[in-house]
Parts: sequence; C-alpha cells; structure tokens
Amino acid sequence: MAFKDTTERNAMNYYISDLHIGHENILRFDNRPFADVNEMNNKLIENWNARVRSDDTVYILGDFIWAKESEWPSIVGSLGGNKVLIRGNHDPKQFSASTKRMFQEITDLKEIKDSGKHVVMCHYPIPFFRASFASTAFMLYGHVHQTIEYEYIAKLRREVKANSTGYGTPNGNFINVGCMMPYMDYTPRTLDEIIEGDARYHEENPDAL
Repeated sequence: MAFKDTTERNAMNYYISDLHIGHENILRFDNRPFADVNEMNNKLIENWNARVRSDDTVYILGDFIWAKESEWPSIVGSLGGNKVLIRGNHDPKQFSASTKRMFQEITDLKEIKDSGKHVVMCHYPIPFFRASFASTAFMLYGHVHQTIEYEYIAKLRREVKANSTGYGTPNGNFINVGCMMPYMDYTPRTLDEIIEGDARYHEENPDAL
C-alpha cells in the first residue's frame, strides 16, 4: 500500500486512541456506524492513510489492535507514518522483536512538545498531570469511551475548568482522543484539530458532558 503525497509540508504529529481494529464487539459497545468489523477496519485504515505520510508520527494512545500479537505486523504495516504506542489495557504485555521494530517506541506514558505546547499522553485519564497549571499544557487520553467512567471524568473536567483562575490552579485541559469521539471521527488528528474540535463540540452541545 502506498503512502506517497507530493504536497510539500513539514512532518506532522497526529494523535488517536482506542481504534480497536478487529474488535467486533466494539461496534455495539461504542455504537460505531459500521455494518461489520471489516467495514470498520477498512475505514480506520483508509482514514489513517489519507492523512498520514511516511515522515509523520502518530501517537496511538492504547487499545490499538484486537488480535493476537502475531497478527500485528501485517496490520501495522498497512498504516503509514512513524508510530508510537502508548500501551492500553487491551494491548499485549510483551511484543516480539519484529513487532517492536515497527514502532518508534512502545511505552506507558509519553510527554512531548508540540507547536510550543506541552503534551502528556497516557491511555488512562490523568486530570492533575504534570504542568497542568499551565494553559499551554494538555493531557490526551482514551480508555473511558462513552461509559460511566467517561461521565465521571467529563463532570470533573467541567468543574475544574469552572474553577480555574489562571496559573496556579489546574486548567482542565484533558481531552479524550478516542477515535469514536465526534471531533476525532475515526481519524488521527493534530493537536490543534483536537483542541479546536473539542471546544467546538462543547460549544455546539452545551449539555454534553
């Protein structure tokens, strides 16, 4: 599969979580808009490769592929770009050498700078993360889908934001980047897209958690 795009631009960072490639039950669990797991898999791969170039990096925040570890290389190899896996609870605990070589890194927690912003990434939400007092710091997570845990963390975020008074208090900048979220739409997104999409979603849906 080719990932060639001749349009000139700098290498980009993208983020996404909880793709659950190959997981049939996730269709019902998330109410995903696909007829079957094959349609979902194909759409996730199509969306990924429509955006991601060979020099881009995708940070995958866990629960990536629902398959035996021996099946991972063929699936990972169909996806463009450099890949960093922040391990989720449904990802293998151990990886073979051949699978490890397909990732730049496999870890449980990752912090980077992206366009002047501090980004903390974990499969699990960390509301009071390092640098959470800074307005330019963001925590990206997955795991909770749209369950009771999602409701708890969303209510906490709303309260934290409502009581933030600037530097010295937590900013509430923790965002769910699960692929099923409306602003993700089953597609790897840039940090700016995630921040803007999350804000727009809550502006347009004031009663949403």
